[in-house]
Amino acid sequence: MTAESGRVPPGAPVVELRDATVRVGRRVIWSDVSVAIAPGEFTAILGPNGAGKSTLLKVLLGMLALESGSARVLGAAPGVHRDAIGYLPQHRDLAAAGRIQGREIVRLGLTGAHWGIPVPIVGRRRRRDESGRIDEVLDLVDARAYADRPFGELSGGEQQRLLIAQAVVRHPALLILDEPLDSLDLPNQAAVVRLIREVCSAQNVAALLVAHDVNPLLPALDHVVYVANGRASQGPVREVITTANLSDLFGVPIEVLSTSDGRLVVVGQPEAPHHHGHRHEYQGRE
Repeated sequence: MTAESGRVPPGAPVVELRDATVRVGRRVIWSDVSVAIAPGEFTAILGPNGAGKSTLLKVLLGMLALESGSARVLGAAPGVHRDAIGYLPQHRDLAAAGRIQGREIVRLGLTGAHWGIPVPIVGRRRRRDESGRIDEVLDLVDARAYADRPFGELSGGEQQRLLIAQAVVRHPALLILDEPLDSLDLPNQAAVVRLIREVCSAQNVAALLVAHDVNPLLPALDHVVYVANGRASQGPVREVITTANLSDLFGVPIEVLSTSDGRLVVVGQPEAPHHHGHRHEYQGRE
C-alpha cells in the first residue's frame, strides 16, 4: 500500500471519531468523544497527565479498539492506511544514531516502515529518487545546513527538525506527533510549532500534535481537542479555549486571557493525578 491509497475524497475528514468510548481494563479512559479533522488542519490534543491523550493516538493508529462509537482514519478503519501516516513517537531510542548523518536519519523514513521494519533498497535509480526527496524535505524543514553532520552532535531543536522530516518524507496525508516539544526550550518550541504549521500548509497534511501546554501552540493552531476528566472538547481555538469551557472541562477555575495584540494565554492549567498502570505510552513499534 502506498501513501496515496490513504488520500480522502475532497471535503471528507482525515480523522473522524463519533461518540467514541475507550476502556482499558476496568477503567473508562474517556467517553462520548467526537472529533473531525480536515486535510491541512493543525490540531493539538491537550490535557493533563493521565487524561488519555496518548490513548487517543493508540486508537487512531489502530493499536487500541473502541468500546463503543466509531473511528475512521483516512476514510477507513484505524490501522488500514498506516503507510499514509507520518508518526513521531514520544520516546525513541536514538542512542545508536549518534554518529549517523542527519540525512540518513531522514532516509530511514523511506527505507524502513514507520514502525521500524527495514526493507531493502532496490537499485541506483531508487537511491537517486530517495536522495532527491530527502533534499526536498530537508529544505522544507530548513535543515540542509546541518544534514551532513552526525545526529548526536546536533541541538535538540535541530534533531527534532530532522525527525519531523523523517515523518513527512513519504508524503503522508496525516502527521501524528506525540509530545514533540518535550525538553525543548521556548525558542525551539516556537520554531517547531511554526515548522509544523508550514508543513500543513505546504503539503496539505493534517497534523495532530500531543502536548501538555497549549500556550506555545495557540498562534499556529486551527483546532484543539482538550481531554480531561474522561471527556473532551473539540473545535476551533477560540470556541474551545475559553474561561467557561475549560473551567467546566477541568472542574476547577481556568482563566483565559487576551493580550493587547489579540493573543490568548491560558492560566492555571492543572495536572491531573497519575493513574498508576494506566498511562499509555508506546515506542513506535508493534
